[in-house]
Amino acid sequence: MCELENKEGMLNRKDALDVIFSRKSVRKYLSQPVEKEKVELLLKAGMSAPSGKDVRPWEFVVVEDRAVLDAMAEGLPYAKMLKDVSLAIVICGDVTKSSYWYVDCSAVAQNILLAAEALGLGAVWTAAYPYQERMDVVRKYTGLPENIETLCVIPVGYPAKPYVAKDKWDDSKVHCNKW
Repeated sequence: MCELENKEGMLNRKDALDVIFSRKSVRKYLSQPVEKEKVELLLKAGMSAPSGKDVRPWEFVVVEDRAVLDAMAEGLPYAKMLKDVSLAIVICGDVTKSSYWYVDCSAVAQNILLAAEALGLGAVWTAAYPYQERMDVVRKYTGLPENIETLCVIPVGYPAKPYVAKDKWDDSKVHCNKW
């Protein structure tokens, strides 16, 4: 097995694949707050995403205000779990920096979801983009400027129950000459 050295210690290829294959959407959370160090690691993981022409159009809003989380839960149809978490990360993109901001920010979101799994946290992608009414709800409660659009809101917390990842392999989706 090939091993790679990083600043935090040893990380081998199998560990990364285990995290990818064990990632799941968590919708029920404990009331336990997420440590600031873990929030910073999530954001660093997000900012490590690839970006077309290295533009990095992403912006983040870390929401910890209970009233804002509750209000967004009321206004976002698939983010009701915001009422149960102490933290959400809103992933946004600056439309003046890139017309494909949503592609770069999708990579950011995936990195954050994988990092949450690696840190023993639960998280779920709740879409705002491309639904204008959802994007408007987020803008209303976060005060985003006009040039910043919301891709998604990711509730983050400690899972309230065990979750099992789905095996999503589907060989009918793979098309090639030779395998």
